[in-house]
Amino acid sequence: MRFIALLLLAAASTSVFAQAPIERRTPKHPMTFEDMMRMKRVSDPQISPSGKWVIFSVVDVDLARNSKTSHLWVVPADGSAKEVQLTNGAGESEARFSPDATRVVFVAKGQLYLSAWDEKKGRLIPAVELTHIVTEADAPVWSPDGKSMAFTSDVYPECSKGVLFDESCNQKAETESSRAPTKALVFDSLLYRHWDHFQGAKRSHILMLHVSRAGYIFDLTPVEDWGKDVIAPTFSLGGPVGYAWAPDSKELAFVLNPDKVPAASTNNEIYTIDVTQHDATGTEPQSDSSKGWSPKKISTSPGSDDGPAYSPDGKFLAFRSQARAGYESDRFRLMLYDREAKTTKELFPKFDGWIDEFVWTKENQFYLTSAKEGEEPIFVTGYANAPDDYKNTLELGPGEYGDIRLSNLGTELVATRMTADSPAQLVKKSVGHCDSREIACVGITGDHAFPDVNATLLSQLDLPKMESFWFPGAGGTKVQGFIIRPPNFDPAKKYPLKFLIHGGPQGAWGDAWSYRWNAELMAASGYVVVMINPRGSTGYGQAFIDGVNGDWGGKPYVDLMKGLDYAEAKYPFIDKTRECALGASYGGYMADWILTHTNRFACIVTHDGMFNPQSAYGSTEEMWFNEWEFRRPGSSEPGQPWKYASGPIAEDPFRKWSPMLSVQNAKTPTLVIHSQKDYRLDVSEGFQLFTALQRLGVPSKMLYFPDEGHWILKPQNSKLWYETVGDWCDQWTHSGKYAETKQ
Repeated sequence: MRFIALLLLAAASTSVFAQAPIERRTPKHPMTFEDMMRMKRVSDPQISPSGKWVIFSVVDVDLARNSKTSHLWVVPADGSAKEVQLTNGAGESEARFSPDATRVVFVAKGQLYLSAWDEKKGRLIPAVELTHIVTEADAPVWSPDGKSMAFTSDVYPECSKGVLFDESCNQKAETESSRAPTKALVFDSLLYRHWDHFQGAKRSHILMLHVSRAGYIFDLTPVEDWGKDVIAPTFSLGGPVGYAWAPDSKELAFVLNPDKVPAASTNNEIYTIDVTQHDATGTEPQSDSSKGWSPKKISTSPGSDDGPAYSPDGKFLAFRSQARAGYESDRFRLMLYDREAKTTKELFPKFDGWIDEFVWTKENQFYLTSAKEGEEPIFVTGYANAPDDYKNTLELGPGEYGDIRLSNLGTELVATRMTADSPAQLVKKSVGHCDSREIACVGITGDHAFPDVNATLLSQLDLPKMESFWFPGAGGTKVQGFIIRPPNFDPAKKYPLKFLIHGGPQGAWGDAWSYRWNAELMAASGYVVVMINPRGSTGYGQAFIDGVNGDWGGKPYVDLMKGLDYAEAKYPFIDKTRECALGASYGGYMADWILTHTNRFACIVTHDGMFNPQSAYGSTEEMWFNEWEFRRPGSSEPGQPWKYASGPIAEDPFRKWSPMLSVQNAKTPTLVIHSQKDYRLDVSEGFQLFTALQRLGVPSKMLYFPDEGHWILKPQNSKLWYETVGDWCDQWTHSGKYAETKQ
């Protein structure tokens, strides 16, 4: 929720006549890049066990120093006072209250720090370093009894000998690595690089320590159990935490991929271990620490399983699950494992959305988030043993929610919420109590917004509201689009248009804020912005998502073009002669496809796009993605270019949907953007496209980032990105400083 502050000025009078106060509004201006960088980035709220306080993280951007720094803040849970910054170091995050509310652990300088908590004042008492290990520590999770803590660390596999973490071995390996005369790497398996880094010699493991005797650290995922290449928990892009404690603190559930070729597999599994096996209550382990933990697999799906969470009474373990092997965008179902009966069932099988986040209630119900038609609402489900029916799921309010947390009493739910015209802020819902005899919770009241750390800045900005529209797409299927008008909009004028295409392809535009592709900032320079959610987009059911599989340039392309046709007809202020198409990732692929299949646009911006699917297969790292998306229709075999090379193009998805094979048709001025550390879509894809355009004489420019990955994250790089993209659009739509330029 955005709060608009009014500036009230009382005019003092020297006249003998009384003067009525005059209300003046602070003039608003279109958002600039600098405005966006001044915004505080709110995330990760944590409710204190008493329910009195909420600690959260705030990232501050320093554009001049080209840096982003996270600090911890606190606010009373009832919103009765202004938020206060708790830390001011080099970067602090992931604050977690101890179960007894006397301490807070957080991450700083690559280690875990422990601070006493002043419950009365809501303040941290100066912290002490809890870990001091060369492989660093991250992602702390308290055990429910407050005695232990699980966390992650990148360890050297050769030092993982038994369940005790060997600090001296890791220190020696780190020293030898830093002194090595060569930085060459030797690979003997795939996934040797991932997203923006080479895997190197270390692997992520889940570790555990006793808070009272932190000198003894245990490796919960040792080589003895899993082999030298295990990564635990598995990599996740903002997904749920990969491990969780049982309520009695004796068991830990975690996620890892046991397959021999994890680069080609999405088969993440849920395992549990008894953490008491090697960890007595004395001063040191009393059993054979050279042995493993005898992990037990409780998931059964050939697809991905993740996000384990125990029920408050300890009877159940819930987790997300995908049914189809190798398909990272299959429907995320909510599964329930009965720990006593050792049986698993799917909850809410008629629910056709993805379970993105979920939290247990004390009555064994769930609050969850799931995308729905450009929103991400909060739902409340029925009792775990009640009939599984989508109709028993109650939606709570509009907006895009995340980071959902439930108070210990179960009466307050805190989350972050953002919209297209407002970055994330904290909100609270009073949810009352759930009656286990009923299907759904009762006593739900409206939103309560905490003081917004960005309220003053937002009150100064002209941020037009986003509008939704629907139209018939390919085959008459109902498709949703969105439009944002420029600030100071005049319906009598004609405006240039930026046509934004989302990535994924299993992603979606909607009522959400972004710092990388901010639609409000795209509109601020005098453009209409149109966004379409074509086949493959999330929030419209799994069949709609599956519509992109093996059909990358088919129905999704038709949906996009029909959506633009509809917008042009519905909104007469769009200048059809001054339109620019922009996309990244799959959106970059689609921008390449548009470039080679239509000349309707005045310009194109393609960022990190797939230009040549055959070469992209050999240079990517997550093999499962291309092997699923480019498999032959109806085939269960993984899609691999050599299988189809000798056959006709129509039966080869890699060639059928290749922009490279149609690049001779390209005529539209194109800005190519790619980054050296993008290992999902290698920089060579951008180089190939730029080379072809230059040789064909198509007006083109390339923006190359040597220090970025799939996303542009550094503030100064982001500034250059927005400036270059904006200038390219202005140049070819004859806007801004190019307004008088003749074609």
